[in-house]
Amino acid sequence: MIFERGVRPWLFRVGGGDAEAAHEWTLRRLAAVSRSPVALAALRARYAVRAPRTVFGVDFPNPVGLAAGMDKDGAALPAWPALGFGFVEVGTVTAHAQPGNPRPRLFRLRDSEAVVNRMGFNNAGARALAERLAALPRPVGAPLGISLGKSKVTPLEEAVEDYLASYRALRGHGDYFAVNVSSPNTPGLRSLQDRSHLDALLAALVGEKPVLVKIAPDLTEPAIAELLEVCLARGAAGVIATNTTLARDGLALADRERGAQAGGLSGRPLAARARAVVSFVHRETGGRLPVIGVGGIVDPDDADRMFDAGACLVQLYTGFIYRGPALVRAAARRGRPEPAPAGGRAVTGKPATAHRAGGRRGRG
Repeated sequence: MIFERGVRPWLFRVGGGDAEAAHEWTLRRLAAVSRSPVALAALRARYAVRAPRTVFGVDFPNPVGLAAGMDKDGAALPAWPALGFGFVEVGTVTAHAQPGNPRPRLFRLRDSEAVVNRMGFNNAGARALAERLAALPRPVGAPLGISLGKSKVTPLEEAVEDYLASYRALRGHGDYFAVNVSSPNTPGLRSLQDRSHLDALLAALVGEKPVLVKIAPDLTEPAIAELLEVCLARGAAGVIATNTTLARDGLALADRERGAQAGGLSGRPLAARARAVVSFVHRETGGRLPVIGVGGIVDPDDADRMFDAGACLVQLYTGFIYRGPALVRAAARRGRPEPAPAGGRAVTGKPATAHRAGGRRGRG
């Protein structure tokens, strides 16, 4: 309530109400916090939650992570675990540095607790991120995921090499890698979810580190099923469900005009669709592919429902913007580990059948 009544109204006025200006201001402050052991310790004492589980061979202190897009270039990595996150995903990063789409490109839909963005993978590039991570003291307090995307200047027929260039620059730094083929804000990117493109991409990337595929909520169930066949055949470690949506269902009346502009929608209106995709993935694969559930988690009950749908882990982005770190702590407390079934794999968390046993440890 302190965040929602005091901090959030003030943050939403930063930059004259420009959402991206407020985002950048917050990242700068969190980067400063990341350099202060005293500040980090104070945050950890208030927000850190232990609810450990192991998924695709990585040990997570709790199952609630920061989604890609919040800290694309890893500017404030130590601050996120101190705010209670059990893992952090940086990016989406591309092989070539790029400015992204023209501003304004990030918009709050307050009555709907939603955001529309058309950022366009703005980032400093894979090499710059690798240099930043190499200089960062270890440990940062939680496993690190790295989201990889295609550079806008790279033709689709050269996408595999583009992703590989980023992966090669960063593979020594990530505990897992997310293949983002589902952002609606890079022309043609979602076509990489098709069987032939995805097969070639995973054939090149799957190897020493867990590789997950981030999928769009706008795919039909037959298209998702085909994608899952490729993931299973190529040894993907899991699926992240979902990215932002092009649909505009569920917007409050006051947000419909502002929400109609181009970009991907995230937040509360996405919750039901994201859960449905998570449930379908878990059911279709029989739990063989662990799922990170993301989309519309704005209160602890939303996290519960995502776990119940079959997610092993969840991620926050828009919910964190509207509810702050108290949401992270509350959701993590809901994610208590459960024992593996008798005769099953040596795993923790729920649903137990969706986890992979293994010894790769996170940076915790």
